Formats: sequence, structure tokens, C-alpha cells
Amino acid sequence: MARNAEQTRARILEAATAEFSARGIAGARVDRIADAAACNKALLYSYFGNKEQLFDAVFAALVARLVAAHPIDAEHLDEYAAALVDSYVANPELVRLALWDRLERGGAGMRSPELLATDAAKVAAIADAQAAGVVSDRFAADETLAVITVLTSILPLLLDDASDARVREVVTSAVARLVG
Repeated sequence: MARNAEQTRARILEAATAEFSARGIAGARVDRIADAAACNKALLYSYFGNKEQLFDAVFAALVARLVAAHPIDAEHLDEYAAALVDSYVANPELVRLALWDRLERGGAGMRSPELLATDAAKVAAIADAQAAGVVSDRFAADETLAVITVLTSILPLLLDDASDARVREVVTSAVARLVG
């Protein structure tokens, strides 16, 4: 029974990721998510509460996977940026969800306790690298993280005609010059 519940939950999250990514929070429809997940709306609501909570669960799961896959290496921020670009290019739904979150909710998902703790650890690692003279202190540590986040997530969208390799090269060169 527990295995079936886990599979159902995973199907719901997968369907919700596609729906929210394509239509945003306001445009997403729970009935489409339930249909795509092969479950009923009542079951979906029993797992996730409401549409906002479902969006939060989708966003948190994607961010958790990204963070786990790419721990920050503050002494090699260009390589860290390259890994993020590769993830965002391969999984554009995370950037789309972050943009929908910002547009429709003022970035509430970006202020989850888990994400804030992760960002605080990254900022601390960058600050330590700055104190050691490995990373430029041209920007404060939190600003450095913001620069990397924007470059790695938004440039692939803006350079959509460029090859993935070229986007990666542009981002890593920019990060190296700006924060190296």
C-alpha cells in the first residue's frame, strides 16, 4: 500500500511539474493534473492540500534535486556555474517554475526555509573564499550568488538560438570575469 501511495504521489508531482511549468500557478488546473496522474482530485488534495501547496511541493522537490546534484564549490565558481547551466538546459521547468513563482507570488517559493538555509550556506562558502582571496570581493557574497544564479538560469533562455556548449561557455566566462 505504501509503495502504491509513493507511486501515486510521484505521478502527481510529475504531472503537476508539467502543468505548472506550462501554465503557471493561476493557469494550472487541478483536474488536468489529476487526469495526467491517473488519480482523482480528492486523492490529490489529500496528498497536497491545495494547488498552492502542490506548487510548493513541486518547486521544493526540483530545488532539492538541483542542490543535491550540485553542491557549491566556492573556489571554482565557474565550474559550479557550468554545472548549473547544464542542469537548467536539461531541466528548463525549474527556471520556468521560478519565474512563475516570482510573477504570480512575488517569489514566495524562493523564500522557503529550506531554500533560504541552502542559500545561506552558499553565501557563507563564498564569503570564506573571498576572505581567503580565492574569489573577488568586488561584490558581497550574497550579490555574487545572485549574479551566478541569474547568469546560469536566465542566459540559457536569452541565448536560445546558441548551442548548449556556447551558452555554457558564455556563462562560465562571465562568472570567471565577474567573480573570479
